[in-house]
Amino acid sequence: MSAPDPTIRPRRSALYLPASNARALEKARSLACDVVILDLEDAVAPEQKASARDAAVAAVQGGGFGHRELVVRANALDTEWGADDLAALAAAGPDALLLPKVSDVDTLRAARRALGNGIPLWAMVETARGVVNLTDIVDAAGEVGLAALVVGTNDLAKELRCRPGATRAPLLPILSQVVVAARMAGLVALDGVINVLDDEAAIEAECAQGLEWGFDGKTLIHPAQIAPANRVFTPTAEEVAWAETIVTAFDVPEHAARGAIRVEGKMVERLHLEEARRTIAIAAAVQARQ
Repeated sequence: MSAPDPTIRPRRSALYLPASNARALEKARSLACDVVILDLEDAVAPEQKASARDAAVAAVQGGGFGHRELVVRANALDTEWGADDLAALAAAGPDALLLPKVSDVDTLRAARRALGNGIPLWAMVETARGVVNLTDIVDAAGEVGLAALVVGTNDLAKELRCRPGATRAPLLPILSQVVVAARMAGLVALDGVINVLDDEAAIEAECAQGLEWGFDGKTLIHPAQIAPANRVFTPTAEEVAWAETIVTAFDVPEHAARGAIRVEGKMVERLHLEEARRTIAIAAAVQARQ
């Protein structure tokens, strides 16, 4: 397999950890997740907000997370902690800042002004208004430095008063909208969390559903969920072999100017070539980490 493309970064598993939990922060440096999300919001009690912020800043500055992308979820700007979170994180410089409950473009613009330039923004889609405004939100991606959409399925279910169940049927139209919006703007799309902790088959099934709907990876709430997510969102050996077959076929000189060719009895177009290259790059990046 060729060397990994440095522009391709696997985000199969993105684990939320409360920044107030010192043991969790230390353990995160050795976990197999692709993304560590230090949480200052839902997982932190009001009386611990300030100390959690200090701990997150110290973790970012201390480093030691290796290949793991280090993201911090701040409190919303309209809370008493939001402005202080952004001021502290602007100086610390995590790999990205995750904003909760992004309902409109103005929220992203305010965050960008507070952070200055440089730190990418990730936006949580977890309100009805945020879903309705998705097009406007992603249209401003270049302006505000938006790099990813992250679904907040628990908050969505609460606001919509729906009952997703194992199939997540009431949320599937929204999940599809998030993927479409992300692809419109070339953004990463991460699926929402699953609340099941001790049923690996159920976790894997929901990860597989997210993969089927087009997500790049899944957000998680417990280390036990990492392995199933990584398995599902890692290209299989068969997928990599087929991708390499497609790339090899298009590399033949007589196919250089063709938009579609026949490969092992199948019609393959250049759109399949692009996806094949991405599959190979993801697999190579994963292999390099192992």
